[in-house]
Amino acid sequence: MNTLDILGGKNRGGSPEPVERVRVRSGESLAVVGPTGSGKSELLADIAQLAQGDTPSKRHVLLDGRPPLIGASGLVGTLSQRTNFVMDADVGSFIRMHAAVLGKDGSGCVERVLALANELCGEPVDAVDRLQGLSGGQARSLMIADIALISDAPVVLIDEVENAGIDKHRALEALTGRGKIVLTATHDPVLMLMNDRRVVMRGGGMQALIERDGEERVRLEDLAACDAELLTARDTLRGGGRLRREARA
Repeated sequence: MNTLDILGGKNRGGSPEPVERVRVRSGESLAVVGPTGSGKSELLADIAQLAQGDTPSKRHVLLDGRPPLIGASGLVGTLSQRTNFVMDADVGSFIRMHAAVLGKDGSGCVERVLALANELCGEPVDAVDRLQGLSGGQARSLMIADIALISDAPVVLIDEVENAGIDKHRALEALTGRGKIVLTATHDPVLMLMNDRRVVMRGGGMQALIERDGEERVRLEDLAACDAELLTARDTLRGGGRLRREARA
């Protein structure tokens, strides 16, 4: 699949959305931004449902310029704010089972998925760890690695990955680098600016589509440096260490 189009519908007041069409191409990512309650999750839900004017927003979602086939499935992978596993198995078995369900050889998947998951999260994940014992960051990093390396879904929806304590830049890179279309609802300014474009939500509607400019690219570097320092401080304190002023030099 090469393109995803979102055709605007109506906001919660019943008025047409100011943004009439958003197109995202394979390998691109789009940030979905706006205050709490502005409609970010509803927009992601419309995409997950491949809406055809049959949701409250009346939006339409097109794949490669056409409505999806009736009954189409497996096209959209989602990662919500809370990642919970209903099964109780070790991580290695979970990865092998998921690969087998998709008709893939799971023997080499475990090592690759764990390698990527451990790049994303400061808390290592091991094949013998139990799913129910994983932290929020470990669970999210595992699922992102799983979606990137095993899932065939060409579209990935992520809702507020910033709260998981993972490497956001590497996570986006891992997904878009494999040709997936990624939409991320976020309140994190670093994550917003990592995307070339962002759609601004207001009152349940797509209010504006903004392209990142040169000055914002510079500001991204500054904000990313601050973000990296905060992550380092977090890991130091969680590990029982102390923060020192000279560590900033």
